[in-house]
Amino acid sequence: MTDTPKRLGAPFLGYGVGLRRPHWDGVFEAADRVDFLEILSENFMDAGGEPSVVLDRAAEAFPLVLHGTALSIGSVTPLDTDYLDALDRLVERTRPLWFSDHLCFSSAFGVEYHDLLPVPFTREALDHVVDRVRQVQARQPNIPFLLENPSYYVEYGANEMSEAEFLVELVTRADCGLLLDVNNVYVNSVNHGYDARAFIDALPAERVVQLHMAGHDDLGDVIIDTHGAPVIPPVLDLFRHTVERIGPVSTLLEWDNALPPLETLLAQNDAVRAAGVEVHGPYPRPEPRGQR
Repeated sequence: MTDTPKRLGAPFLGYGVGLRRPHWDGVFEAADRVDFLEILSENFMDAGGEPSVVLDRAAEAFPLVLHGTALSIGSVTPLDTDYLDALDRLVERTRPLWFSDHLCFSSAFGVEYHDLLPVPFTREALDHVVDRVRQVQARQPNIPFLLENPSYYVEYGANEMSEAEFLVELVTRADCGLLLDVNNVYVNSVNHGYDARAFIDALPAERVVQLHMAGHDDLGDVIIDTHGAPVIPPVLDLFRHTVERIGPVSTLLEWDNALPPLETLLAQNDAVRAAGVEVHGPYPRPEPRGQR
């Protein structure tokens, strides 16, 4: 059985899926194939009605982690205190093992862009994001906070360092974790012409608390990160390299668009788990929340 050390105090949870409305009922009947659930924060903030019932049931049945899309950590607009207050309430209600968002900006000057836009890889941007991460962490000092490497389709002429160099300095200086999206690394490596394995190798292994796996759409001249398709073999190969390089890491299968039947989702999660176990061996499955 593999050794599963904690990362930033966070345990190895195994292999999980996102909690999406079409699967609200079935996922609880498939607990033998799902090790943990990832909650999309904005879907459950101050939830009432059926979402509230599902959220409480999930918190009782599974280890939970929170993942957001609207923090806009890279924006020049001050952090939204109403959003952070709602996030605090969700954290207190669900007791997640960690919470996360994206290294991006999704709003500025009162405008919501409804997209995850990349930050420039400059010293000024690095200082800015480090300060904002510290503000978020100060509100939840006892729970690890992670930032995810996003997919991006433009590169700024002002960039002063590589994406990997920016990430290394960010997680070190801000003392936060990294949610490493393996599919995003693959997508960016193809679109921007860099070595995906070298990118993985450059990251500090001890800061990687969670992995994301997902599918994408290949349009020929560009790959679009859609989270709406099966994981392709090259991304699974990159995942195997990642786990071999940094050890077993809690891994989440993302499927957010063109949601498939639950069985298809579970089969994909099984395939990702099989690839991980192939590298790191068997692992102890986490106990349901109510038994811990």
